[in-house]
Amino acid sequence: MSDEYEKLIAAFTRHLEVERSLSVHTIRAYLGDLESLISHLEQIGVTNISQLELIHLRSWLANQQVKGGARTTLSRRAVSVRLFTKWALKNKYLEKDVAATLATPKGHRTLPEVLEVADAKVAMDSLATRAAEEETPISLRDVAMVEMLYASGARVAELCGLDLSDIDYDRQTIRVLGKGNKERTIPLGNPAMKALNVWLKEGRDSLANSQSENAVFLGARGKRIDQRTVRTVVYNALQAIEGIERMGPHALRHSAATHLLEGGADLRTVQEILGHASLATTQIYTHVSTERLQKAFKQAHPRA
Repeated sequence: MSDEYEKLIAAFTRHLEVERSLSVHTIRAYLGDLESLISHLEQIGVTNISQLELIHLRSWLANQQVKGGARTTLSRRAVSVRLFTKWALKNKYLEKDVAATLATPKGHRTLPEVLEVADAKVAMDSLATRAAEEETPISLRDVAMVEMLYASGARVAELCGLDLSDIDYDRQTIRVLGKGNKERTIPLGNPAMKALNVWLKEGRDSLANSQSENAVFLGARGKRIDQRTVRTVVYNALQAIEGIERMGPHALRHSAATHLLEGGADLRTVQEILGHASLATTQIYTHVSTERLQKAFKQAHPRA
């Protein structure tokens, strides 16, 4: 890759990190898309970004499709490149926004994996049993983390970022910092609140040290817990459910949203709890609930 393209990527990275305040995962996806585009441009002889035309973008997406790129990936890449060219125009790298009219390939939206209410209970009970048998700080922490993820629908990064001051015991809520540095308050049910209190009173002090600061959840060495550890804990917890293949923390988030809707919560409330910027994102769970309703009907009704 040429020095000029490397400088361009570095400048765009700063924009994503500082001005857009995007998550690490989102930034990584955008940069991966830009690097893929630049690699394609160099292969077809476009050595300077100022030479970029709409036809180059279309040939890049077509090339991705030929290589077997999923429609959802192509759709995201079209969005990525539109964000990039808008920025490039504003910063005088381009004379016109060449991607403004680039059509977004419609992605086939797959419905998220969702636990049954009974399965979620099995997972929680299994963790609680393990904690009672082991009586270790780690097992108490794991119960609290999984209970809170299911109760709140919070993202893993939001759980890892929780500080002690983010807990409101009187209102039974937590304050989390979501995507785009947007703060929101999420209510917790009694089981999650109880598990959290047990961890804080009986487990946290055993792991805490000078590196713990105000983090709610700690790793084995006392530092703020990392996302990989949380994922491993959830994977192991959900393995207790018969017939469930590898499901991670996002399955708990999906399940929380679906179970809220099935329990009568309105869409706007679920949007607020999950921290979705767009209601359209939350609406995927109405499709999940409809599908589950049809499945239950077919299994239960004698004339289905």
